[in-house]
Amino acid sequence: MSATSVLINLFGEIALLLWGINMVNSGVQRAFGSDLRWILGMALRTRLQAFLAGLGVTTVLQSSTATALMVASFTAGGAVDIVPALAVMLGANVGTTLIVQVLSFDVSLIFPALIFGGFVAYRRGRTSRIKDLGRVTIGLGLMLLSLHLLSETIRPIESSKVIKDLLAVIAPDPLILVLLSAIFAWLAHSSVAALLFIMSLAGAGVIDAHSALVMVLGANLGSSLNPLLEGTGGDPVKLRVPFGNFAMRVIGCLVTFPLIDPILSAMAVFDPHPERLAANFHTLFNLVVAALFILPLPWIADLLLKVFPEKLRASDPGTPQYLDKDALDTPSVALSNAAREVLRMVDTVESMLRSSQDLFREDDISRVDQVSRTDDVLDRLFSAIRRYLSSINHETLSEAEAKRLSDILAFAINLEHVGDIIDKNLMELAAKRIKNHLRLPKDSLEDITSMHGKLLEHLQLAASVLMFQDLGSARRLVSEKERFRDLERAVAQKHLEQLRSGRAVGDTSALQLDIVRDLKRIEAHIASTGHSLLEQSGELKPSRLTS
Repeated sequence: MSATSVLINLFGEIALLLWGINMVNSGVQRAFGSDLRWILGMALRTRLQAFLAGLGVTTVLQSSTATALMVASFTAGGAVDIVPALAVMLGANVGTTLIVQVLSFDVSLIFPALIFGGFVAYRRGRTSRIKDLGRVTIGLGLMLLSLHLLSETIRPIESSKVIKDLLAVIAPDPLILVLLSAIFAWLAHSSVAALLFIMSLAGAGVIDAHSALVMVLGANLGSSLNPLLEGTGGDPVKLRVPFGNFAMRVIGCLVTFPLIDPILSAMAVFDPHPERLAANFHTLFNLVVAALFILPLPWIADLLLKVFPEKLRASDPGTPQYLDKDALDTPSVALSNAAREVLRMVDTVESMLRSSQDLFREDDISRVDQVSRTDDVLDRLFSAIRRYLSSINHETLSEAEAKRLSDILAFAINLEHVGDIIDKNLMELAAKRIKNHLRLPKDSLEDITSMHGKLLEHLQLAASVLMFQDLGSARRLVSEKERFRDLERAVAQKHLEQLRSGRAVGDTSALQLDIVRDLKRIEAHIASTGHSLLEQSGELKPSRLTS
C-alpha cells in the first residue's frame, strides 16, 4: 500500500470516528438534552454532587465542551457559584475516560450488531426518543468500526522504514509528542477521538508505551482548549470555568511529566498491553487531578474571580445580557438563555404597567414619554430574542425542545403586544386625560387600579408557567382570566348604570370604557400562556382559546 493510500485511509477513518462521536453526542442531546440540563441544574449545589453530575452527563454525552456550555448557562450572571461549576468540569474530565476504557478492549465484533440495531430503531421507532437512541447506537457502531479500520490501516505502517526513522527522531523529544497530540485533540474537539487514535498507534506498535503516555498528556491539554476558546471574545466571566479547568490540567501535566517512567513501570505490572496502558493512564491522570483539586477549589475560585473580574453591564437596558451565541449549537442551553432574556421582558412590561397605573391618577406628562422609551427597550429585547431563537440549530432540536422554543417565542410575542397596547393605547388615553384636565371618578379609579393590580399578578404567574411548565399555575391563570372578565363586565355594568342615572360625564365616560377595553386585551395576551400549556396537556380544547 502506497503512502498516499495510507494517508487517505487514515483521514477517512479518523473522519468516521469523529462522525460516530458526533452522532452519539447529538443523539443523546436530542433524546435527553433537557433532562441532562435539569440534572446539572439540580446538582450544582455541593462539590461532590457537581462532580458526580459532571461525570455522569459527560459519560453519556462524550463531550466535555457541551457540558462546559451547560455549566456556563448557570454561572453566567453569578446565578451559580464558580466552585461547583469547576467541580462539574473535574467530573466531566473523568467522564470522558470511561468510554475510552470500554473501547480499549477488543469489541470489534459488536459494531455490526450496533449499526444494524441502531438502523432498525431509527427507521422503525415510533417515538422521537427511540429514533434518537437509534442514532446513538449507530454512532457507537461507527466508532467501533473506525477503530477496527484504523488498526488494520496502521498495522502495515509498523514495518515502514520511513515511519520508524521519523519516530526515532520524534520519540526522544517528548515535548513534540505532547504538542502533536494536543493539536490533534484540539482540532478533533474530542479527547476521546485523540485517545482512541493514540491507542491504535500503540496497539500497532507504531509508538512505544512511554510515547503513548506522553501523548495522553497532550490530548488532555488539547481537549481543555476547546471550551476555553469558546469563551473568548466576550465577557471575561465566561472564561473563569474553562480557564480554571485548563490551568488544573496544565498543573497536572507539569507534575506528571517527570514521573512518566515510574508510573509506566508500576502500571505495566497490572496490564502491559500498550493500548490498555494508555487508557488506564488517561483515567488515572484525570482521577488524580480531580482528587488533588476538588478540596482547594474555593481558593482557586477566588483567584479566578480576581483574574477575570466581572465586566460592567451595558448601560442600555435594551442590550441582551444572556443571549450567548456560543451556546447556539447546544439547544438546551440556548433555550435557557432565551428564557432568561424573556424574563427581562417581563420586568420591562411590569414597569410599564406600574407607570400606566399611576398615570390615571397623576398628571406627570413626562412619564408618558418615559413609557414610550421603555417600549422601545422592549421592542429591542424582543427583536434580539427572535433572532437568537431563529439562529438555533433546529435540526438538533428534540420534540420537547421544539415545543419549548415555540412556547418561549409565543410568550415573547405576547409581551411585545402588551407593550404596544400600553404605549399606543393606554398612554394615548393617559396623555389625553392629562392634557384635557379630566378627572376619573373615585370608584372608576379604584376599579382601574384593581384591574392593573390583577394584571401585574397575572404577569408573574404567566412567567412562572413559562419557566416551570406548571399545570397548576396554568389552571390558576386561566381561571383568573375568567375572574378578570367578570370584573370587566362589572365595571361596564356600573358604567352603564351611571349613564342611565346621568352621573357619567361624556369625555370621562368614553375614557373609562377605552381603558377597560385595553386592559382586557392585555389580560388576554397574558393568559394565553396558561391556555397554551393546558391545550398541550389535553385539559383544554383549542376552540376554547378566546380573547
